[in-house]
Amino acid sequence: MAGLQRGGGSEAISVPSVDDGVVVWHRRGFRTQDHPAVAAADDYETVLPLFIFDPQFYSDGLACDSRIRFLHESLRDLDSQYDAWGGRLNYAHGKPRSILEQCTEAGWDVLASREPTGRYGQRRDTAAALAGVEFVVDDGLVRAADSRTNWSDNVEQWFDSDLHAFDGDVEFARLAEPAGAITPERIETLYEIDPTKSRVPHGGRTAGQRRLAQFVREIDSYPGSISSPTAAESHTSRLSAYLRFGCLSVREVYQTIQNEAVDGRAKSMFISRLYWNRHYTQKLADWAGWLDQAANPVMERLHEGTRDPELFDAWKTGQTGYPMVDASMRCLRQTGWLNFRMRAMCASFLCDLLQQPWKPGADWFYYHLIDADPAINYTQFQTQAGGVGTNLHRIYNPRKQVRDNDPGGEFIYEWVPELRGLPVEFLDQPEKTPLAVQRECGIEIGVDYPYPIIEYESARQRAVRLFDSLREKAHCALREPAVARRASLSRRRRGASTTDGSEPTDDAQSSLSAFE
Repeated sequence: MAGLQRGGGSEAISVPSVDDGVVVWHRRGFRTQDHPAVAAADDYETVLPLFIFDPQFYSDGLACDSRIRFLHESLRDLDSQYDAWGGRLNYAHGKPRSILEQCTEAGWDVLASREPTGRYGQRRDTAAALAGVEFVVDDGLVRAADSRTNWSDNVEQWFDSDLHAFDGDVEFARLAEPAGAITPERIETLYEIDPTKSRVPHGGRTAGQRRLAQFVREIDSYPGSISSPTAAESHTSRLSAYLRFGCLSVREVYQTIQNEAVDGRAKSMFISRLYWNRHYTQKLADWAGWLDQAANPVMERLHEGTRDPELFDAWKTGQTGYPMVDASMRCLRQTGWLNFRMRAMCASFLCDLLQQPWKPGADWFYYHLIDADPAINYTQFQTQAGGVGTNLHRIYNPRKQVRDNDPGGEFIYEWVPELRGLPVEFLDQPEKTPLAVQRECGIEIGVDYPYPIIEYESARQRAVRLFDSLREKAHCALREPAVARRASLSRRRRGASTTDGSEPTDDAQSSLSAFE
């Protein structure tokens, strides 16, 4: 493709000269309202909105094509937002530091919003700061050694504070286009982006605002829908992807719900999820190691000695012989979505019952989820998998989840079609279906659907024994200040976590997603 090459071959840009200009560098935050960097740009005469297609992002293998398409749809919507102000979103392709240095060398200031990140994102932002980028901070988080002191009061005050406004009373500048304009469509062709998932929501602020308005109207159905994967698909907020990409701000969602939703349990439950969203994002701001290291050093090599690629593959592909696990993993792979309780159950099954390391499983979730937020995905996967060293007996029973959250078999019948002829009373343990019933249904367990790859009771007992052997060392490590800080529970709703080994209730956000 002329003028555009993989690996950043088209890094040179033509930046116009300006006396009082600022580049607003968007990385997430695909909105112009309640965006601190965009609001700060109002103080300049000229604004150049910029998104950089980073070759590293397209080659690191941590985002499915459907999530990339959602991102690109969000960019097109952001372009339309700027168009309403008389500007356009500019695109560049290459290494961010090189492109941003060209902007600063031409006399432009560069602003971006500070967003907690890790791995490559952390290195990218460090390099950008060296190139002269100023990071604007206003996300309700605390950047201090003791981030937990008065944390709840701080975030409550931030939630209630005024949204950042952008009045658009500026001149907008454009980059001179290289040979062949850089567009999301051309980037998709260059990197052979071919989304295959179904039922993925459309990206962008416009779609996010529509979904928020619908949820406000239907919020009463929220409490009774969050645990059932079938009900959750249509009756939870489904705003997480829009928050992950910053099409909507967490604060504007909070204020919309407070001002427009009817009072009651549904409203208070959802508001609590927004606090948990900030809580887990705070954790990543405090310690970027969540993405790669066990929060509790005692758990660093947990399950390394029992690593089994065949067990991991059975989990990934939904061939474990546990219908609720298999339906969930197939749903995740085909739609990029799964409700919080099924995420928690699948994480528990992989790490507690199959005794497989947590990080490959967390990476698998992160790759497939459209709403994959590093702060929430990795902190919560670790929490469920024992990496924190707390609540070690909280092990999900995949059979009980069938009875509790899919009693009619609707979810399992959709995603495990080989079991559609099986009477619902056998869905929690298909292997115990009488042979006469199997013949009558035309389903042979062990042929049409696998026998369980592990026996639940013995696997749970094995996990409990392992955790009991590590409990004292894990608790001792938690008394070390650095470990205690990163593993801390929110002081808000502390009683929601279970300590007796039982599965958490719907009101407990110690489960896999802090925001649903």
